[in-house]
Amino acid sequence: MTKRRLPLLPLLLLPGTLACATPPPALTPPAEARRVRILRDRYGIPHLFGERDADVAFGLAWAHAEDDFPTIQRTIVMERGRLGELEGPDGARSDYLVALLRIHEQVESGYETQLSAEFRAVAEAYAAGLNFYAARHPQELLLPDLLPFRGQDIVAGFAHKMPFFEGLLDVLSSLSKYAPAKGQARAGAPEQRPPILLGSNAFALARTRASDGRTHLAVNSHQPWDGPVAWYEAQLHSDEGWDASGGLFPGSPMVLHGHNARLGWAHTVNRPDLIDVYRLEIDPENPGRYRLDGTWREFERRDVPLRVKLLGFLPWTITREARWAAQGPVLEFGEGDAKTVYAFRIAGAGDLRAGEQWWRMNRAQDRAQWLDAMRMNAIPMFNTAYADADGHIGYVYNALLPVRDPAFDWAGVLPGDTSKAIWTSYLPFDALPRVEDPPRGFVQNANSTPFTASGPGALDPGTFPPSLGIETRETERSRRLLALLGDGSQLSPEAFERVKWDQRYDGGSWVDDSLAKLLAAPGQGDVAEAQALLSRWDRTLPADSREGALAILALTPFEKAHYGHAPEPADAAGTLAGAASTLPTNSWPGMPWNG
Repeated sequence: MTKRRLPLLPLLLLPGTLACATPPPALTPPAEARRVRILRDRYGIPHLFGERDADVAFGLAWAHAEDDFPTIQRTIVMERGRLGELEGPDGARSDYLVALLRIHEQVESGYETQLSAEFRAVAEAYAAGLNFYAARHPQELLLPDLLPFRGQDIVAGFAHKMPFFEGLLDVLSSLSKYAPAKGQARAGAPEQRPPILLGSNAFALARTRASDGRTHLAVNSHQPWDGPVAWYEAQLHSDEGWDASGGLFPGSPMVLHGHNARLGWAHTVNRPDLIDVYRLEIDPENPGRYRLDGTWREFERRDVPLRVKLLGFLPWTITREARWAAQGPVLEFGEGDAKTVYAFRIAGAGDLRAGEQWWRMNRAQDRAQWLDAMRMNAIPMFNTAYADADGHIGYVYNALLPVRDPAFDWAGVLPGDTSKAIWTSYLPFDALPRVEDPPRGFVQNANSTPFTASGPGALDPGTFPPSLGIETRETERSRRLLALLGDGSQLSPEAFERVKWDQRYDGGSWVDDSLAKLLAAPGQGDVAEAQALLSRWDRTLPADSREGALAILALTPFEKAHYGHAPEPADAAGTLAGAASTLPTNSWPGMPWNG
């Protein structure tokens, strides 16, 4: 490892800082900088060592800013509702949603009442680390008046991200597609939120199934390479007992999934029904009112100023009205007589404690402490696999599931004229689908149903009402994990790692049906050649496989159809021909597409 301290004295100044006996006040290192060390290993991963948790958070902010200060800043700019100043009209749309979701009001009103003083100290020290870095590198600021960063900014980052993980953009996109144009009749209903195609894997093996007598956990989340939800790896260690390693997002002062010396956890995205949409009836005499429980109610309204950069440089301020009903934020779609007004309700809206829950999960020393953190119910979603050094493994379908009246159809748009459809409570954590120390000795989830977390019959779907919106689908990755882990055999550490890197599809699913259609399609020339290549596919996906590449390209439209994203291709031969034509034109060195 390369040992390095934050700049404290002239002899320790980083390149580019001023070598003076008494640094200017803006550059004077705060106390946290004297109590933290940053060591980077040969991969550049920072390892933070501090006296207090706050010192570690300060150092993490500095280290992450060294590597990706623009993304951290953009995250803060976005949650402050100022993205339009950077990115023009597209950014202003994001800024309007920030105002509509009331991120600022929630943070200002709940920062001291919802969060412990200990966690606020962590958030504020992280903000101080960003401020110190910005003072040393003012030329890197994206906007001239961003400083100072505050602990509230860090907490707002979690409050801002959660609704989008819960599927808010999918819901809004669905409503905009459903809304009729002027003069057209309304037909059908908004499409339900489609399942994701990309995904993550999490699985754990009990010591009874491991040849070395230890528990094993695979943390295998799939996130983009860059942007506000790209993983950043770090180790965090304080003398107060914080000792965690794993992945975190830009602007996160703690590990979001990984492990400490005693336990670890892994998340995958789940898709519970966490957002409900209500169609409002508007007073024809006064569009500022909507009907609820037999009476007309006034919308809560506020003008939102949006600062927008036009033509790449010209600052401009526009104003848009934001409205709220009893259900939540209000948006309208369509035009003229076909205009439809909706309100939507988001599970966990206004709860600022997600970051504190993750921090407490970081610090937990055994299963009881970790479960106490999970019982905060502040993280509104994510399947979670767990393992610890005491030999325990487990899985929980973590979700903030609204308790809903079964009299309504919660899969579609709800009537907005009755308060009976407005839920106010959630299923307790201990009532969620959970598996602990299962007899089969493993747990797994790959963005799949929780009911096969440790094999078929692990949980009874009948005990959870459909109104909760819990998935029942099995993904191909989950099917493969069940095949690899479900036979009861003991696995060596090397065999466990091979499970992680396994590249095979199992048979007996939509893949078989789709392959059969591709191979049976009438074709000649290039299509026949592609069918011959596809017929040799061994159901594995090594990086240099021409057969595997063709299979993935040809199967993708069928996968979208299987998971509800699009209709199934009507022309299997045309689909195969299109896939085959892609291979030569999208090759790169070392990939033998052409023989």
